[in-house]
Amino acid sequence: MEIYMVGGAVRDKLLGLPIKDRDWVVVGATPEEMLAQGYTQVGQDFPVFLHPETKEEYALARTERKTATGYTGFEVHASPDVTLEEDLKRRDLTINAMALTLNGNLVDPLHGVRDLQQQLLRHVSPAFIEDPVRVLRVARFATRLAPLGFTIAEETQALLKEIVEADEVDALVPERVWAEIERALNEPRPSTFFTTLRECGALARVLPEVDALFGVPQPEHYHPEIDSGIHTMMVLDSAATLTTDPEVRFAALCHDLGKGNTPRDKWPSHHGHEERGVKLTQTLCKRMRVPKRFQALAILVARYHTHCHRAAELRSTTLLKTLESLDAFRRPARLEQFLTACKADSRGRTGYETCDYPQAALFSLAYRAANAVDIRTIVAQGHHGTALADKIHAARARAIKVAIQ
Repeated sequence: MEIYMVGGAVRDKLLGLPIKDRDWVVVGATPEEMLAQGYTQVGQDFPVFLHPETKEEYALARTERKTATGYTGFEVHASPDVTLEEDLKRRDLTINAMALTLNGNLVDPLHGVRDLQQQLLRHVSPAFIEDPVRVLRVARFATRLAPLGFTIAEETQALLKEIVEADEVDALVPERVWAEIERALNEPRPSTFFTTLRECGALARVLPEVDALFGVPQPEHYHPEIDSGIHTMMVLDSAATLTTDPEVRFAALCHDLGKGNTPRDKWPSHHGHEERGVKLTQTLCKRMRVPKRFQALAILVARYHTHCHRAAELRSTTLLKTLESLDAFRRPARLEQFLTACKADSRGRTGYETCDYPQAALFSLAYRAANAVDIRTIVAQGHHGTALADKIHAARARAIKVAIQ
C-alpha cells in the first residue's frame, strides 16, 4: 500500500498558498484492507475512506471511462493494480495532477510544475471534454489564481467551447452549478468566473439572465463604462473589496438583471428595470435552487437599490417604507448588507471606484432616528392593532424628517 497527497493540496503547497483540504490517494489497496485498518468508507460510486483520526479523505487509485452524456456518465474502475500515474491522468488540469509521497518527494508525470511556472491552466488529456463540470472548475480555478497571473491555455479554452457546443453543460444539475458559483463568490476577484464562462459560451447556458446584460448600453453620463454586463462585473468586484459576505456579492451580481430585457427601443434608458430585475432574480434563484438567504437579499437589492442612490431626494415616509421593506428594525444586519451592495453598485463604474457614497450614511441616519422612537410610550397610550402600527409608523416618519433636515 502506497499513500500520496494529491490534487489541490499539492498545487497550493507549491504556490505557497494556504492548504484548506488535504486529499490522499491510496495505491495497491483493497476496500477490505482499508476497513481492516480502521478507515470508514463513505464513497458510493467509488471507494473513498475517512482516516480514523484526521477524518481526511483517502481514495483508492482509480480510472474512469465515459459511458453516457453528462457529468455522471462514467464507469469507475478502482483496484490494487491501478497505478498512481493512471489515477493522475484522469484529473482535469496538470496543476491538479501532481502528487507528494509521505517523504515529500514530488511525482509530476504530466508537467504540472512547468505549468505552475508558466502560470497556465492546461488540461491533462483529450478526455477533459468528457466531464462538463470541468467548465465550471476551470472557471473557478481561473478566478482563484487570476491574482497570481494565471490564464487558460489556448488549447484548453478551445476544449471548453467544445464542451459547451456539444450541449454537455446543459446536463449539469442546478445544485452542482450553484456549488461552484458560491465558491467563486468567495474569491477575491469573482468576476473572472463569470467572464471565463462567457468566453466559452457557458454563461448563456447556466446564467442566461447575467449573459443577457452584455452588450446592453446604459446612459454614458451615469455609466462611463456604458455596457451593463461590464458594469455588473465591476459591481461584483467592488462588492468583493467591501465585504467577504457572499450574500452581498450575489446581490451585486443580480442587482441590474432587469436591464437585460429592456426593450431595445428604450435603450439606453432602463425605466422600471428594478421590478423586472426582481422577477428575473426570482427565476434565476428558483432554477438554480439558490439558498433562501441569498435570494432574499438579492431581491431586496434589485428592487430598492435606486431608492438608496436617491436617498437625498426621498421623503421621510419613503425612506421609512424602504426601511420597513428591508425589515431593518428587526434585522439591522440586513440593512448593512443592503447598503454595502448599493455602495458597490455606485463604485462599480468607470471613474467612481473610490468615490464616497454619502447615501449610505443618510439611510443609516434615518434608521437610527426611527429606531430611537420609544415604542413603549406609544403602547402605554392604549393603542392596539392597526392603530398602534399607524402611530408607530407616524412617529418614526417624524423622527426621520427631523433627523434629515
